[in-house]
Amino acid sequence: MPSRIKIKITEQIKRVIERDSKVIFTSTREAYPFVADRISGDFAYDIAGNRFIDFATFITVYSFGEECMKQVRRAVNRQVAKLMHSAFQDFYAEPPVALAEKLLSFMPSGFGRVFFSNSGTEANEDAIKIARNHTKRYYFLAFYNAFHGRSFGPLGLTASKSVQRHHLGPFPGFVHAIYPNPYRCVFNSASPEECADAALNYIEEYIFRKEAPPDEFAGIFIEPEQGEGGYVVPPKEFIVGLRKLASQYDIPLIDDEVQAGLMRTGKFLGLDNFGVKADIYTFAKALGGGLPLGATVASKAMGDVPEGLHGGTFGGNLAAVAASNAMLDYIKSHKRNLEQAVARKHGLIMKRLDELKQRYEIVGDARGLGLMLAIELVKNKDTKEEAVAERDAVVKECFYNGLLLLPAGTSAIRIIPPITISDEHLEKGLDILENAVKKVSEQ
Repeated sequence: MPSRIKIKITEQIKRVIERDSKVIFTSTREAYPFVADRISGDFAYDIAGNRFIDFATFITVYSFGEECMKQVRRAVNRQVAKLMHSAFQDFYAEPPVALAEKLLSFMPSGFGRVFFSNSGTEANEDAIKIARNHTKRYYFLAFYNAFHGRSFGPLGLTASKSVQRHHLGPFPGFVHAIYPNPYRCVFNSASPEECADAALNYIEEYIFRKEAPPDEFAGIFIEPEQGEGGYVVPPKEFIVGLRKLASQYDIPLIDDEVQAGLMRTGKFLGLDNFGVKADIYTFAKALGGGLPLGATVASKAMGDVPEGLHGGTFGGNLAAVAASNAMLDYIKSHKRNLEQAVARKHGLIMKRLDELKQRYEIVGDARGLGLMLAIELVKNKDTKEEAVAERDAVVKECFYNGLLLLPAGTSAIRIIPPITISDEHLEKGLDILENAVKKVSEQ
C-alpha cells in the first residue's frame, strides 16, 4: 500500500526554486524541494506551511530545542540593539573573551587559546596555520572519506567525493590514509580490532616510510565519527592507537568536532567517547546557535602565533558570539540531563534501526554515536553493493510524509534529530522512516 502523501508542493515553492536556479551558483541540494521558513521545537516548516519532524537539524546546527533557542534569540536581540560587529581581530571586545573563557571551561585540562572564525572550514584553516607555525613542518595526514571543508586548505584534507575537488587541485602537502570502517574494512580484517591494527600499520609502513617521514608532518586531522563520509564510527583501538602514534612522533592531533561536538554524541567532545584528547579542536555548526561561528581551540603547549600571522574581519562577530554564549550557558546548566537524554534516545533509536536491519534486505548497517546515527542501504547484504537510488528514494518518501532527513556517504541516511526531541516525535519519525524503507524495499 503506497504511503499517503501529506506534503503539498505549492506554486510558491516552485517559484522560489526556479528563481534560485537563475541567480545562485549550483551547490549541494537535496533530492526534495524543501524551501525553509522556520523551526519550532521538534519541527521544521517550509514556506507553504508544511510541517516536518526534524531529523536533519539543518546539518546539526539546531541541536537544541525551543527553551535553548528562546535564550539564544533573547541574547542576540540584546546584543544587536547595541553593536553587531566590533572588528574583534583589531579592537577589543568583552563578549568574545567571555565566550573563549566559557569554551575553554568545557575543554580538557591544558587548553589555553581560542581563535574565532565564521565556519567549520575556516576553523580547520586556522588549525592548519597554527600547527604549521608551531611545528615548522609541512605535511598533514587526513583520511579517505573525511570531510573538513571546501576552502583550499581543508579541501586538501577532504577526500569524501572526487567531485568536491574536481579541477581544483593539486593539493600539495596533504596525504590520506585509510579510515577503518568496521562495516566495509578494505583490509578484509576479521574483526574491528584487526581492521584498526591494519589501518595504523598502513600509516607507519606506507605513509611514513614511502610518502613522507613522520618528522615532516605538522598534524593529523581526525573526525571522531566521519560525517559527510557516511557517519562511520572507527574502532576505539584505532583512535587510541592514532593518539599514541601522534605522540610518538610529536605530531599534533587535530580533532574536527564541527559536526560531532557540543553534546551531539552524548559528550561535549565526540573524541571523549574514545578516552583520548587532541592537541587542537575545531568547532562550528551548533556552536553559533544558528549564526555563523567557528572556533579553533589549541592546547597551551601549542603556544601563540606572531602578531599579523592570522586574522579576519568577522571572526568573533558580536551577534554570533551572543548566540554562542547563550547556547553554552544552556549546555552548562543542562549538561547532565543532556548526557542522560542522549544515551537513552540512542538506545531507543538503535533498537528500531537494528529491527530495520533484521527485517529488510536493503538495510545493511545501523551505526553511530549518541544522536549522530545512520543506516546504510545496500542492494544485497552479502555483497554490500551500495543502494544509491534506493537511499534517495527513501529520503524522498520520508520528505513527502513529513520527515526531514539528509543523506551521507554513498548510500547512508543520517538521523540527527534535536537532542531535546520528544519521545513521541522521535517514535513518529522512526515510523515514517520504516514505512519508507518498507515501500522502497518492496519496489
